[in-house]
Amino acid sequence: MIKRAAAAAIGGALAVGAVPVVLGAMGFTGAGIAASSLAAKMMSAAAMANGGGVAAGSLVATLQSVGAAGLSTSSNILLGSVGSAFGALLGGAKAAPSSSPPGGPRAEGDQPGENVPQVEPPKLPLGSEKHEK
Repeated sequence: MIKRAAAAAIGGALAVGAVPVVLGAMGFTGAGIAASSLAAKMMSAAAMANGGGVAAGSLVATLQSVGAAGLSTSSNILLGSVGSAFGALLGGAKAAPSSSPPGGPRAEGDQPGENVPQVEPPKLPLGSEKHEK
């Protein structure tokens, strides 16, 4: 239970703290869109698709607003809640079972296919053999 709570706290903090870092790395900065960045390419594509301007409320406009001013308190709460839920989900995940069967190795005679008779495939004649008439 404590492990899940710690994972939830870490997930929430990570989600809230990562947004400004990721947006800055993409080129959405407080000083505007950074030249030759992913944000600049997104802005160019949005402007070309929109007849020369970036529409208010579009993804590029919203991301630039967040990059410049940060997220609102309610957005941070929502983002932290989602990050906490995701962290708790991952923190509560059980480890994958091992590949060995439960109960250890099988007893002799329990191996699958052990008592199945093996049939030898028929031998085909080779082309170099001479056939007698």
